[in-house]
This record gives sequence, C-alpha cells and structure tokens, in this order.
Amino acid sequence: MKRKVMSILSLVLVSILILGGCSSGSKSDQNKSKSSHAGKKVKIVYAQGKDMTKVVPKIIKAFEKEHPNIDVEFRELPNDSNAQHDAYVTALNAKSSEFDVISLDVVWPAEFAQAGYVMPLDRFIQRDRINMNDYNKGAVQAAQFNGKQWTMPRLGDAALLFYRKDLVPEKDVPKTWDDLQKAASQYQGKNGTKYGYLMQAKQYEGLVCDAVEFIASYGGQFINDKGEVVINSPEAIKGLQKMVDITNSNIVPGNINTFTEVESHTSFINGESPFIRNWTYQYAIANDKTQSKIVDKVGVAPLPAGDKGSVTALGGWQLGISAYSKHPKEAWEFVKFLSGKEGQKITAIDSGNIPTLTSLFQDKDVLKANPFFANKEFQEGYANAVPRPVAPNYQEISDIIQIEVSKAINKEISAKQAIQEMETQIKAKLAK
Repeated sequence: MKRKVMSILSLVLVSILILGGCSSGSKSDQNKSKSSHAGKKVKIVYAQGKDMTKVVPKIIKAFEKEHPNIDVEFRELPNDSNAQHDAYVTALNAKSSEFDVISLDVVWPAEFAQAGYVMPLDRFIQRDRINMNDYNKGAVQAAQFNGKQWTMPRLGDAALLFYRKDLVPEKDVPKTWDDLQKAASQYQGKNGTKYGYLMQAKQYEGLVCDAVEFIASYGGQFINDKGEVVINSPEAIKGLQKMVDITNSNIVPGNINTFTEVESHTSFINGESPFIRNWTYQYAIANDKTQSKIVDKVGVAPLPAGDKGSVTALGGWQLGISAYSKHPKEAWEFVKFLSGKEGQKITAIDSGNIPTLTSLFQDKDVLKANPFFANKEFQEGYANAVPRPVAPNYQEISDIIQIEVSKAINKEISAKQAIQEMETQIKAKLAK
C-alpha cells in the first residue's frame, strides 16, 4: 500500500513538472508571439478617386495613431469614376494584390461581388458587433448582394444648387429649371462672373447623374421597380430636352461638354458663376480660404424642380476589401475606422460629404461645418434621392446612357431620338 501511494505521488509530481514546463513554455511562446506581432508593421494600400478636399491624409494619420502597426498608403486614382472602375477591374481581373481597400461608387458593389473581386464582410461585422441599422438604409442596401454585405457605406452624397448669396437675394434663388435659366441670365456678368450656371456635362458617369435628375424631375425614369425599361415616355423626353436646352444656352461655358466636377467647382470657387449644380463637397471647398475666392459667400438650395418636383440623384461611396488582399484583417480595421463614427466625422467636417451614420446629423461639430445638414428639405431630399438605373450589368447600361445623352447635348440627335435609342439598347442589354 505504501509503495502504491509513493507511486501515485511520483506520478503527480512528474505531472506537475510536465504541466509546469508546458505552462512556462507556452507563456514564453505567447510573449514572444505578442512581442513579435507588436513589432511587425503591415502596409496596406487604399485606393480612391481624386481627393479634392485633401481629407484622406488626415484620416490616415488619425487611423495610424490608433493602429501603430498598420501603415496605410494612399493610391489616388483619377477623378473620372469610369477611369477608377477600369483601373480596379484591370487589377482585380488579373488577381493583383496591389489594392487592399478600394472605394466603390454606390452602383458597383453587386458587380464586384458577382465577379469575385471583393470579399464578403459579414464575419467581420458580426465579430465586431456592428449594427448596420445605424447606417442609412439605402446605402446599406446598395452594398448587399445574394444575401451578403460586400461593402461598408463610407459616405452618402446628393446634388444641390449652390449660389452666390452676395449676388443673388434669397427671394431670387430659382425654384424651377425655368427660373434657373432666367436667374442665371440675369446675374451672369455681375461682379466679374463669366457664366450664369455650371454643371457637369462630359461623357462620363456624372452625366448619368445629371440626366437622372432632369428626367426624374419631369416624371420620367429609366427602369421601374419591376425591372421594365420605361425610358421612352413624354415625361422623359421633356426632361432630357430641358437638359439639352440648358447645356446649349449662353448661361453655361461653351465647352460645358468637357466639364466634370473638377472643372465646374474650380470655376465656381474662382468667382466665375452665380450658380452651380454639384455634390455636397462643394460647400467645404467654397469656404476653404487656401483655394476659394468666395469664402462665406455661398448659399445652398435644392436643385430646381421640373413638373414633378426637385430631384437629386443618389450618390455615395462604399468601402470594399479586395479578394486578393494579403492583409484582409488589417484592411478591415481601416474599413471599420473609415466607415465608423470617427472617420465619417472627419470626412463630414473637412469635405462636406454626407455621413451614412445617421447619428452624425445631430453632431454639433458636423452641423457647424455643414449647417445645411440640419435643413429639413435637405434631409428629406437625401432620404428620397433617386437611384441610378438598378441593373446587374449597370456599367453597360451607364455606357448607353452616357453615349446617347452626350449625342443629344452635342446636337447630333434630338432628345426624342436619344430616348428611343436608350430604350432599344437598354432592353437588348437586359435581355441577355
């Protein structure tokens, strides 16, 4: 019995020594692993279009301060969203890992998800307990495809009418497109202005947004909720005709068909026009003393109305992680920061873009920088913004619209012919 007890004690002692050794070794390994991880820096690449308000470096600096082991390289792409789209597709189709985080136009997520270019984010969202109900509903839905969340909403956008309040009394701010033509002609040339109205009319994605606004404000649409092509209507023809009339009038630059956001906003902040149609960032750069000649002289109003009211196209940008990223975990941390409260607040204050986190509409710092965010008309307009045509092959549909609207603007075909061509070609693309 004594011998048996001694044997048991010996076994216990050996076990303790073994477990102690394992525990000691494990702790050492953990410390070593932790120390090694702490000392290792990872670089990720973030790509987006031209940073016109110079807010990205500020966001990266704030992020790197919180994540000292992650360096972010900013890869700035052209302002033209078509060129951005092509750059992404070229790289991702070749399975390149040159991009980790990519900024996507609100109409691209489904296309990129279907092509396998971006990875689903659901596991990250669930792990970090992110409540997607905190975001604008439309922005969240734009990122969903086949029951999964493929991108995170970074910012929303809507087009507005910006005007020189030092030139144009509030009572003369145009309510309709007809009013705009009269007011633009009336104030053109005042206080050194060269033009009456600025917009974007180059053949690119921005032209689609402008066309959506004109056509919808007169009651037309491209594709209805049932997926039917309904562009060929008297309302759509009237809306496009109004767009053609304005782009061919004396109130816009003679080369308006070469204007994107950059050309139009540059002209406006140089004091060359009393009115401009542009996205919300326009307010921030117009009040930037380092580049604007019209600081504190800009008012904001809804876009002019057609027969059916004022309409703004739904804009915005989403954040996706490349399916070929070598650092998806680090990429997610940047996506989470950029689309989170801190990143969106910096963006809203410094660039004037609309937050997709709805709580920021009550943030005093955001409202101080963008007082028009508190305007009920603005909030209702953004909430009811009209999306561009919803289609699984949106890029092909966009190309058709760009080409035919551009032909109409350049007087190569009539507005009616452009509408008929769009109907025929869009139907053919959707039938595939």
